[in-house]
Amino acid sequence: MQRFLVLANGSVYPGTAFGSTQPVTGEIVFTTGMTGYQEAITDASYHHQILTFTYPLIGNYGINNHDDEANGPQASAIVVHEVARHPRNWRCDLSLTDWATANNLPGITGVDTRALTREIREVGVMNAALVDEVTPAVIDSLQTPVPVTQPQTVPTITTSADASQYRVGVIDFGLKRSILRALHERGVQTVTFPPTTSAAAIMASGVDGVLLSNGPGNPTDHADVLPTIRQLQTLLPLMAICLGHQLFALANGATTFKLKFGHRGFNHAVRDLQRGTTAFTSQNHGYAVDPQSLAGTQLTVTHVEITDHTVEGLRLQDTMPFPSSSIRTPLQARTTTRTYLTTSSRPSPRTTNHRRRTMPKRNDIHKILIIAPDPLLSARPPSLIIPGRRQPSPCAKRAITSCS
Repeated sequence: MQRFLVLANGSVYPGTAFGSTQPVTGEIVFTTGMTGYQEAITDASYHHQILTFTYPLIGNYGINNHDDEANGPQASAIVVHEVARHPRNWRCDLSLTDWATANNLPGITGVDTRALTREIREVGVMNAALVDEVTPAVIDSLQTPVPVTQPQTVPTITTSADASQYRVGVIDFGLKRSILRALHERGVQTVTFPPTTSAAAIMASGVDGVLLSNGPGNPTDHADVLPTIRQLQTLLPLMAICLGHQLFALANGATTFKLKFGHRGFNHAVRDLQRGTTAFTSQNHGYAVDPQSLAGTQLTVTHVEITDHTVEGLRLQDTMPFPSSSIRTPLQARTTTRTYLTTSSRPSPRTTNHRRRTMPKRNDIHKILIIAPDPLLSARPPSLIIPGRRQPSPCAKRAITSCS
């Protein structure tokens, strides 16, 4: 069945429908991730957005029942150049097309996503629609902003498998499950709160620190939570991610602005001004902190994006012991992720022995086949596979950081 992706500026991209065939509107954005499409589609930060994948083949390892970042799809629709009809992976439970149908998620394949991405980069993000017929009424309807509703949350307590020494309160603006998993892996108990929770209620829960989570939409729509942030940052260690990072900046006198086409993907180079290092990071945000607005505040820039010099990390001088950051992991890309912000922010007096997993020595091994889950790493030339020698993990060479 033929469908059309219609942009607010009148551009039309034809394609073939898969999943649900209901008409849908949303803000058209793109992500540069080569893998992790399931985590991206179920990330609440893509709420009410039509998600375009720049990688040409999506769905080749299917969908499983364990990698969702929320309960079902959060994106309004997905746009791909080619959808894999016959996925192959030992973890695969459904194909992307069957999963989209089961979850009422509209999709369109056969789209020239290279041309579409180029147009978004040149013109900027805008409203778009997936429809069966292109009419002037459709284009007129896209001139009105699409409202972004906040995901509904209720207070819950989750713990790690081990005994927890610390309890962290997480204010949920659209929380990803992988953030909680990262905390649990470090022996931290978590309590999630809706954004409307008062500082007094959070303090009464006995938490040792607070995390402001990621989420969708414009940070200026959350003015009601700013007084709560100001209270909490004077009482407890506070860390913020993505939308939480922007809200933390607003609470301390800075302003934000909308990026032309956002940062979405996991190839964004960010410089850590304190360590003097640079790392490739995972990001998913459409707004940024205005660096000109930091003058006269108590905020210090800790991280900057190398290509456009946007503010990616902040620290509150003299009072806030931990940073806020736009760096995050919108998807589990099957690579080794170095979450140094989370690790360094955990105020643990204990030392942890991190034992590196190694292969047992084998005398009968003559060649090693490296199976690299990251498409960038799978391009390693055969000449680097040396007979009789175990190769180092290709993932260990990459510095992919996040604060999830």
